[in-house]
Amino acid sequence: MTLREEFERREANFMSPHGCLSAHTRGRVVPEPACPIRTAFQVDKDRILFSNAFRRLKLKTQVFLNPSGDEYRTRLTHTLEVAQIARTIARAMFLNEDLAEAIALGHDLGHTPFGHGGELVLKEIFSESFSHQAQGVRVVQVLENGGRGLNLTFEVRDGIVKHSKGYGKIMPDDPDELPLTMEGRVVRVADIMAYLNHDLDDAIRSGVIDATDIPPTCVRVLGPTHQERLITMMTDLIATSKPREGRLVLDMGERVYSAMTELRQFLYERVYRSPTVHNEFIKAKKIMSELYAFLLQDEPLLSEELAKMGLPALDSNHCSRERMVCDLLACMTDRYALSLYARTFFPTQMR
Repeated sequence: MTLREEFERREANFMSPHGCLSAHTRGRVVPEPACPIRTAFQVDKDRILFSNAFRRLKLKTQVFLNPSGDEYRTRLTHTLEVAQIARTIARAMFLNEDLAEAIALGHDLGHTPFGHGGELVLKEIFSESFSHQAQGVRVVQVLENGGRGLNLTFEVRDGIVKHSKGYGKIMPDDPDELPLTMEGRVVRVADIMAYLNHDLDDAIRSGVIDATDIPPTCVRVLGPTHQERLITMMTDLIATSKPREGRLVLDMGERVYSAMTELRQFLYERVYRSPTVHNEFIKAKKIMSELYAFLLQDEPLLSEELAKMGLPALDSNHCSRERMVCDLLACMTDRYALSLYARTFFPTQMR
């Protein structure tokens, strides 16, 4: 028996019947030999952690563009917080922790520079169907490894493409909106729990809001601190979720669910749509729109930048040039986009 098979045997002995066993994965698009040491989902987790796309998350905006303080969250620290929350919940529910962590680590790989503002720009200038969820699957299946992709399992890809809920319900009614695995559904809720807490924390740190602005109901029900709010949310989810008709259903109590919904609405109104955040995204929109137009016309520069980012070359696939410019921009960090914009549009300094 290999070490992987031993791990798979342990999973079968202790995991809930509602969890996804590594040995029961639907597999990969390109079949490959099983690792003798790691389960399929452990392999996926490692591939994501060692990818270029994952490293770029450290310089991608979460909410605040180019903040002066070192304590503000980036897309990478958000991802790590989601992964930790997801693991904690999955462990408490006897689900597959490795699958939950792999999905969490990969869930935002398709995010653009400049946060959701960058995503909105690509919706306008490239395609209305652009989304960071679908782009995330494109990153792991098409763009990484110079076009070879990471060849992740079906379950991880499904969790990535269905992790986001936009401004819809925290707990959707339509099962088609949800990942097929319970681990993917846990990540979806963990994502909300993470950003509700850390975006609030960063907004207070930045001075956009004051702690006294938080709705009293949210403080009373969820708690006054980051730690208390998070523990309240996780505890309520774990205690309230129950099997129904043979399938585990994630659920929350009315008080906590209502408080989370109110807190999210507060963040949208007072933080995400605040002049401080919105005005910076206006600048980001100009940067991305002008880079997109310029790269479409300058084939040598496009080829050079694709090579620098380790993306497939212009003549390596059947994608349109517009698609490849979109891929390039979506993969950039905030810093790289700003630097390329300066090199492209600013006058060269004379000595």
